[in-house]
Amino acid sequence: MAARSPTLTGVTRRPTPRPAATPYLLALPVVLYVGALVLYPIAQGIYTSFTRAELLSGAPPVWVGLANYERMLRDPGFWRSLLTTFIYTTLVVVTTVIASVLTALLMNAKFFGRSGARAAITLPYAFPEVAAVLLWAWMFSQQFGVLNVFARWLLPIPENLPWLSEPRLAMFSVLAVTLWKIFPFYSLVVLTALQTVEAELYEAARIDGAGPIAAFRYVTLPGIAPTLGIMTLLVTIFSFRRFTILFLLTGGGPADSTQTLVIRVYQTAFRFFELSYGATLGVAGLVVTLIITAAYFAALRRGREAAT
Repeated sequence: MAARSPTLTGVTRRPTPRPAATPYLLALPVVLYVGALVLYPIAQGIYTSFTRAELLSGAPPVWVGLANYERMLRDPGFWRSLLTTFIYTTLVVVTTVIASVLTALLMNAKFFGRSGARAAITLPYAFPEVAAVLLWAWMFSQQFGVLNVFARWLLPIPENLPWLSEPRLAMFSVLAVTLWKIFPFYSLVVLTALQTVEAELYEAARIDGAGPIAAFRYVTLPGIAPTLGIMTLLVTIFSFRRFTILFLLTGGGPADSTQTLVIRVYQTAFRFFELSYGATLGVAGLVVTLIITAAYFAALRRGREAAT
């Protein structure tokens, strides 16, 4: 038995117990999951980017050093797909933030049937993604798509629009489907943030003579700014790596007008069977995502330091 040490007050002090193993055992499944399904694939992809490996050859990978990265930097297709990714991501972020804030403000107001309206806006997000995209692809069909029926009613156009086979319309189409699919979730996120803004602040703003626009600028916007920041980061990251909507609607076409970096990685690795070069493109996308994330947290830290 461990000896108890006396104190000045005559009260014995027990030795500090050793940390229990239970917290480590509880964290072990998460560590194993992250290590096996996140860290190991990333490490394997980085290693593959420094080799020459082809899916159909059956030969072992050959170490080539930076040859794949030199090829990537000289590849016009890589820079074109990276530019397309930034354009698509920027459009998705801007439209999603605006649509989410406007929808959340509407859902936060008091009106008859508000509960039903809140439930209804979640339907696009709850709908299976593949089924939803295939339905949209049918609606975009130039021959028998229902969207051309409405377009000819509303616009003076002589013929059906090629929604998915004309570059500018194709980007608009994938943007519209992306916005329809993801904005309900972020609307609920913003709505939750709106409900945390104290009503007394709005009352004080009203007493000071602030109108709806001023109240939004000086009360609502500062109250939901942290949520908007995190939401913008998440939308950026998810848009940068979005695959299903783009691949099923356009496959990166027409003329590579919607070929983002993720689509190019897939086509390079699994269509042209250049696994190593596809891994190199994937590593480039990972680096860009990490830079965006680091820039966000650096800006957040500077903002906190400026506020204090």
